Amino acid sequence: MFDIERWQEIFETLRKNKLRTFLTGLSVSSGIFILVILLGFSKGIQNGVTSQFEQDASNLISIWPGITTKEYKGLNPGRFIQFKNNDFNTISRKYSNNIEHKSAFYTIWGGLVNYKNESGSYRIQGVLPGNQFIENADIGQGRFLNNSDVEEAKKVAVIGNRVKKDLFKDEDPINKDISVYGISYKVVGVFFDPGGERDESKVFLPLTSAQRAFNGADKIRNMMFTLKMSDNYSKAAEESAAISEAILADLKQNHVVSPDDTSAISVYNTMEEAKKIYSLIATISAVFWFVGIGTIIAGVVGVGNIMLIIVKERTKEIGIRKALGAQPMSIVGMILQESVFVTLFSGLFGLISGLGLLEFVGPLIESDFIKYPQVDFNTALTTVFILVIAGALAGFFPAYRAAQIKPIIALRDE
Repeated sequence: MFDIERWQEIFETLRKNKLRTFLTGLSVSSGIFILVILLGFSKGIQNGVTSQFEQDASNLISIWPGITTKEYKGLNPGRFIQFKNNDFNTISRKYSNNIEHKSAFYTIWGGLVNYKNESGSYRIQGVLPGNQFIENADIGQGRFLNNSDVEEAKKVAVIGNRVKKDLFKDEDPINKDISVYGISYKVVGVFFDPGGERDESKVFLPLTSAQRAFNGADKIRNMMFTLKMSDNYSKAAEESAAISEAILADLKQNHVVSPDDTSAISVYNTMEEAKKIYSLIATISAVFWFVGIGTIIAGVVGVGNIMLIIVKERTKEIGIRKALGAQPMSIVGMILQESVFVTLFSGLFGLISGLGLLEFVGPLIESDFIKYPQVDFNTALTTVFILVIAGALAGFFPAYRAAQIKPIIALRDE
């Protein structure tokens, strides 16, 4: 039941002690403010890292050749490992039940591309149709490469949106011919990449056509595979790690590489990397919660101390109330109500200030690893709930002490 007189009494007490009330509220509001900012940036880090992984397929295995560093079976160190079509085909067949998308790559870095009077230097890659899904590429115009393009080594190309803007301006590039080192390729598609302009500065050709046009024979630069995802993240990570190790062992055996030579062939597993990163994010979030909660506790302890002082100052008043018939629960309620009000009001002020700052500053942050720092509604409600509980706890012990005061002793207090 709403008691107007009690609220008037609470506001009168707060008005008489403005500085004390302000400092007490400041300690609580600053604690909530710091917690909200920390949680917001924790979410921002998570969003940033997630966006980095979303630029390519989530369960991706990338395989790159290197140089041997150890002697093995009579072969000297310093050999460059050259992948070939057969390496890719062997892995594709052996692990076909686990592989979802696949592509081998024949890459020319900084290839010269011309269209009429326009020219530019872009990454030229001979790829397979599965690369569309490995790159998470969206087709804006036309189509991506297909199996027929690869089988017949057609002279067709799919260009990134950045290439289109540079060479074609506002002209429609579909079915127009571009020149790659003097060799004509018909543009059949334009793609967009979540990685932005850096990944849209590419020209994709059918793998066979690129190998044939640029004297690649059956050589490939690297290969990538995406694996079928399990519903359970931990299980998917374990399966992905096992397949990565098996592929690495197969390639080392085929190329006569020492099993403990870590430089000759590299296998990068995004699931394993993601697992490490998300574990780190969880740790950072836990630390942020710990620091934030600790700051709130410090503020709430301050509220508890202030309520003890208030009870001491009002000892005679409490004695008079009890002498006139006030029940212990009435005394407890009076102290608790004041404690919860101060804590809740100050905490809400800190919460709103923190959310407002994140809303204002968030869009201004330009970082690959911090994106859209924010605190969701459920977390905000959780902090409010914590505040109510903390305010009640801060006022309970002083309230209980006030309720135990004997009227005769309270009336003698100076």
